[in-house]
Amino acid sequence: MATTTMRRREFLAAMAAAPFLRAQGEARKPNILFILVDDLGYGDVGCFGQTKIATPNIDSMAAEGVRFTDSYAGSAICAPSRCALMTGMHSGHGRIRGNEHSPLTAADSTVAQLLRQEGYRTGLIGKWGIGDIGTQGMPNPQGVRRVLRVYRPDLRAHVLSAVDVEQYH
Repeated sequence: MATTTMRRREFLAAMAAAPFLRAQGEARKPNILFILVDDLGYGDVGCFGQTKIATPNIDSMAAEGVRFTDSYAGSAICAPSRCALMTGMHSGHGRIRGNEHSPLTAADSTVAQLLRQEGYRTGLIGKWGIGDIGTQGMPNPQGVRRVLRVYRPDLRAHVLSAVDVEQYH
């Protein structure tokens, strides 16, 4: 199976352009699924040989031909890495450079905002980690419409709580 390497900026540009690349007469937009997992290594899922933790959904995708064999982290720690993924900026240019409370602002553009502008329904399941409650860095102002679970800054860094971000907007 041939593999193709794509830089992060190329990936984000392709995602932003995807709505314009439809086949003529095709009205449906492609589905886009971001999977971001902190501290997940290549060999930590079943399809690559790991046997201690079940990863049936990722294994099923791999069985259908979707294998993620190359990856890039924008930083060695989670918040700057998430900032790089969402804004397309490397950690030297991104607003968030550490795990301290320095949220995204209204001046930051995210891939979620671009997708919403093109009519996509956006959502988040899990930790956001790049904006505090009461700031423009929360998921909704950054283009994420619905949130199943979101990072709570009033709790320890990796404790999750079910929150609908609409109540903070």
